[in-house]
Amino acid sequence: MTSIQGKTIIVTGAANGIGRAEADLLAQSGANVVFTDLDEVNGTSAAEAFGGHAIFVRHDVSSASDWERAIAAAIERFGRLDGLINNAGIYRPGSLEETTEEAFDRQVAVNQKGTFLGMKYAAAEMKKVGGGAIVNTSSICGIRGIRGCIAYNGTKWAIRGLTKTAAAELGPYGIRVNAILPGFIDTSILAANPPEMNRQAAKDAVLNRLGSPGDIASLARYLISDESSFVTGADFLADGGYTL
Repeated sequence: MTSIQGKTIIVTGAANGIGRAEADLLAQSGANVVFTDLDEVNGTSAAEAFGGHAIFVRHDVSSASDWERAIAAAIERFGRLDGLINNAGIYRPGSLEETTEEAFDRQVAVNQKGTFLGMKYAAAEMKKVGGGAIVNTSSICGIRGIRGCIAYNGTKWAIRGLTKTAAAELGPYGIRVNAILPGFIDTSILAANPPEMNRQAAKDAVLNRLGSPGDIASLARYLISDESSFVTGADFLADGGYTL
């Protein structure tokens, strides 16, 4: 996609899984990519594979000061910020009665607050260059009440609301905001589920398989690029037909 070449894009949670696939694909497409994560070993090696077109920043997305530092690093290295993919998140299954306050607060801090902070600080820089694009990561858990993961579900519903409100507020500045809702994607996050749950999810998807990180990366690239210039405030399901 030529519309991505030369753009500077931050991808959070980029050391592994979906975030890694997104950051890799953007860098391969000619973007300048800031890989951020708490996993310094994998994050650093991922960014180094692209030479001068990528950097790694250690980043706790629940921390405002870490957001300021990550964005400052992007500006210092590449001179501008055009896009943000809020991918970082944690999944800690637990029912209403099982989930502790600490576990609830941590998922809200990373998944929900992290998305809020990312949009808040990135938008200020995107306004300076006349626009940009933000892609937030919700989930099929953001459109259904699924038993056994109340805190995670709550954050993923909230991300959809954050996305639509930010799209309304930032649209006049040429900043588009959309959300991807992945289904069961074959990454390490599924290890928290009973194996039979994951096998059944593959069977229940009309495409009869789990998704791959690359499936989500391709969609994210479209939404962060100028190819989707008339798309904002939208939810994009990528679940192989699981929720049909």
